Parts: sequence; C-alpha cells; structure tokens
Amino acid sequence: MALSCMRCPAGAGAASARRAAAQPLAAEAAVSFARCRGFGRSATAATAAWFWRNHAVASQGVKAPMDADVKNAVIPPTSPKVESGSPSEITLDEFEDLSALCKNDDSTVSITVVGASGDLAKKKIFPALFALYYEDCLPKHFTIFGYARSKMTDAELRNMVSKTLTCRIDKRENCSEKMEEFLKRCFYHSGQYDSEEHFIDLDKKLKQHEGSRVSNRLFYLSIPPNIFLDVVKCASKSASSVNGWTRVIVEKPFGRDSESSAALTSGLKQYLVEDQIFRIDHYLGKELVENLSVLRFSNLVFEPLWSRQYIRNVQLIFSEDFGTEGRGGYFDGYGIIRDIMQNHLIQILALFAMETPISLEAEDIRNEKVKVLRSMKPLQLEDVVVGQYKSHTKGGTTYPGYTDDKTVPKDSVTPTFAAAALFINNARWD
Repeated sequence: MALSCMRCPAGAGAASARRAAAQPLAAEAAVSFARCRGFGRSATAATAAWFWRNHAVASQGVKAPMDADVKNAVIPPTSPKVESGSPSEITLDEFEDLSALCKNDDSTVSITVVGASGDLAKKKIFPALFALYYEDCLPKHFTIFGYARSKMTDAELRNMVSKTLTCRIDKRENCSEKMEEFLKRCFYHSGQYDSEEHFIDLDKKLKQHEGSRVSNRLFYLSIPPNIFLDVVKCASKSASSVNGWTRVIVEKPFGRDSESSAALTSGLKQYLVEDQIFRIDHYLGKELVENLSVLRFSNLVFEPLWSRQYIRNVQLIFSEDFGTEGRGGYFDGYGIIRDIMQNHLIQILALFAMETPISLEAEDIRNEKVKVLRSMKPLQLEDVVVGQYKSHTKGGTTYPGYTDDKTVPKDSVTPTFAAAALFINNARWD
C-alpha cells in the first residue's frame, strides 16, 4: 500500500507526484494525495458526514446511531412501527400524525459552530448544514450560531456564508429562496475560547432564540485540538442545555499521536460522557467514499475479484491545487501526513481493504477496519518519500513556495508532500 501527499503551487511537483504514485507495487495498495496547484481540485466534501462512537445511547436518554451523519447527531431517527394485518394496524393518516409527533415541535436544536471564521467552517460546515436544510433534514425549529474570536456582525457572517453556499442537490427550483431562509437562521457571537463569561453571553443569546421550547444543543469544534478542552470546559459549564441534550462534534486531527489522543479523550471526559462526543472525519461524507461500500459488497462482478489474485496494486490519490494560503501557522504544526494521510486516507484504505462486516452498524464496520490496520506491516523509512513545494512561475503568474508563506517559519521542514507504500498481510491481500 502506498501513500503520497503534497501541497504545491500550480504544476510544481505534480508530474513527479503522479509518477511516484504510478510505480508498479506488487500486491500493494498505493495511496497518494497532494495539495498543489495544477492538480484537479478534489470534490467538495459533505462536511459533518460520519461520526463514530463507542456507545449507542446518547445523553439524556436519546438514542443515536454509532455511525451517522449530522442529521442523526441533530435529531436521531425514530420510525413508528406499523404492523400490517394485526390488532395494532394503523391507518395512513394516523401514521402521518405519529410522524409529525416524531419531529417534536416543542423542541429546538441550537447548532454552534466554534471557529466559524475559519477555512473549514466556511468551505465545508456551513454548506453541509445548508444541504441538510435544503433536503428538510433539520428540525422545524433550529438556530445556527457562529462563535469565534474575530469581530463580526450577524450580517457579516451571513455575507461570508452566502459566498460558499451551493445547490448541490437535484432540486434547484427554489434554491435562492431556501438560501435566504437558511441565512436568517444564522447568527454570530464573538468571544474567547477560554472565557466562561463569553460563553455565558452565548448562552443568553441561545435562550432568546430557544424560547420556552426544550433546548437541544450541538457544538461543532472547528478549531485546533490544542483548544478543544478550553471550549468544552466553558461550553459544558456555561452553555449546556438545561432541559435537553448537549453534544459535541470533534473534528480531526484528534491529537498529534497516540499519547496526545488518549490525553485529549481523558480531558474531554472530565466534562462530557462518551455518549455526548462525536468524533468526525468529514472526508467520509464524500459521495465517492460513501459509494465504496456499495461498489464492494453489493456488486456481484467486483466482489469475487477484490483480492491479490486479480489486483496488482491499489492507488488512493488525494490532490489539491492550492497551497497553505495563510493557514501555514496551523499546517506547519501537523504536516500533510497528520493532516491527510493518517485520517482521511487510512479510513478509505480500511473501507477498501476490509472484509464484509456482519452488519452495516457502525461498530461492526469499525471492527473490520481495525482488523485491516492490525494486519498492516509497520511502515519502514525506505518506503516513504516526503517533500515541500517550491516557488515557480506559470502562465505569467508567480506562485509562492511553502516557506514563502508569512505564517510558515523560513527554516520549516514540515512535509507538504508524502508518499508511502503499505503492505497488508492477510489472506485477501498478502
């Protein structure tokens, strides 16, 4: 299995990246990913797509699936049971009445996007929330609050968000109308991430919109992991729901390594129970990734051929056509391997290589993924190539190198490109 990744301006290193990924690797899977101008831009991910958790019962006794999309984190699916031909048989009108009750009109959901002025929130989270709203997947009563340190008005937030909203769904006849309705539900509150006082002010604003309804609150942490605990502490103490559920969505990267990840989990559990924590890899929301399991397990042609007997090597390629563009302060602390390889691509690798799970429940899928990871040989240094993109000119335009970014240290050795060969030692792929 081979992994590669890069951030580079237009065309720089693109050909060499592709060549590195294209070398024949017997009985391997190759994963390459690049952030560099000149590669085709990857499809927009439907952010907030899949969550994985350790338990199936959410706080306040509300059931939530172990692996679900934002819709399920916001309002867990409940389906009335209809038994045809039995004493409990109900009419269609009665069924619709029950369905209406399931929407729980006396409750509201407040979604707070922490880090709302950041790149991820603008490009992924708000568009994904709008997509859910467009498809009527959000509750009748909901409010979206942006929270960040930047000074901004409600109007400025709406203007920023409106530039990234797109109608990615088949129904487009009333898109602009839906956008206006959605933006009216969006508000902004400026505050420090470690200030309980500022979260108390946020709590007051949330209550104004919630009124007398049962309040359910969802906090989406679109921020670096080093401030997760500050936000969770302040939110749990000063802005938790008093009569509904409170949940927190934690974005990757979840720590820098195993030790920091364990420490982060321990810290979160000082203020939350496991059922309140949703860990998310938004890359799994891409349609291509979601369709992978269908392609594998429901296709009678592909499934018998999905092994080393018929597949020489597999290449998973991640490419982006832009550099850090001012995000160097964050990126330089992680690099392309932590930012892309060990989460997004390892998840796809596991989905591609795993055996058929006994069910499509999240825990069963997770168990098969873990088996794949445990079957992999430890990565050897000679199977890894890393690099950085440099400045160059193309079409009369000069693109800066990685260390030309003012937010990146001049002596940085953080990789923006990485390629690695991985080998899976099991009966299917050995």
